[in-house]
Amino acid sequence: MALWVWLSIMAAAAQTARTAGQKHLAGSMSSWSATWVRFVFGLPFVIGYLLVATADRADPLPTLHATFFLWCAGTAAAQIIATVLLVHLFSLRNFAVGTSYARTEAFLTALVGASLFGEVIDAAGWVAIVASVAGVVLISLAKQGVSGMALIRSGLNRAAGIGVLSGLFFALASLFLRRASLSLEDADFLTTASLTLVTVVTIQTVVLGGYILATRSHELPAMARAWKACVFVGLTSAIGSGGWFTAMTIERAAYVKAVGQIEFIFAILVSTLIFRERSTARELVGMSLVGGGIIVLLVFAR
Repeated sequence: MALWVWLSIMAAAAQTARTAGQKHLAGSMSSWSATWVRFVFGLPFVIGYLLVATADRADPLPTLHATFFLWCAGTAAAQIIATVLLVHLFSLRNFAVGTSYARTEAFLTALVGASLFGEVIDAAGWVAIVASVAGVVLISLAKQGVSGMALIRSGLNRAAGIGVLSGLFFALASLFLRRASLSLEDADFLTTASLTLVTVVTIQTVVLGGYILATRSHELPAMARAWKACVFVGLTSAIGSGGWFTAMTIERAAYVKAVGQIEFIFAILVSTLIFRERSTARELVGMSLVGGGIIVLLVFAR
């Protein structure tokens, strides 16, 4: 398989581990602080990735120009907005419906990428993306006890709208980071991906850190006490982000996102093998759709 596929799978696995770590932290701090942990504790690791990626480079590093910084700022802002919207969903009565709509992120990435960024997707690619997204939505519905009819009936309510907006901003973040990396016009994708990653995470650390210090500084001691868990979240976040950024530098963001849906299969396998939870019929069908979509993408899409 191509390198970008392995990077996407690695990123999905790391993201599953990071999510578990953040859930552990959520018991001792707010969602805002738990989100900031992934940036501030991940920053040293992404800097390490940059140093390793450029260690044997003979040519000077590419010049970081204004366009690059604009795309990076857009990436950082879009990720933060998407996370805020996703966090806000949990305060709504019908948050389960909203989070199910947020799972359309991969489809929105393909739609916006094709219409605004010239990322051409062939028929097999669309079939793969739609199948994998349908599988993820089905898994999400099964996990949260929501019926398909309830999802359709709630299509115009506030939670559904916020969920779609969250997915849209996550999609924009993926497309923006690819533009940022490609704008450096350097043949070494490891260099451009790692430079983009360090720049975006630095912006997120500073911006969100300023908000934390201004409004939630009382939670800093909780971070210090849970430093081992924070380091774990930072490390897994850096591995995941490094995989996503590098894969999206190599390949179209929509295809990377489609392969990344394997994260939800990982989550079910963890709950089944480690926590001994039984998978429902809808979860199994959803896993089949995700797996089938990824196979179609890798075998037939161009």
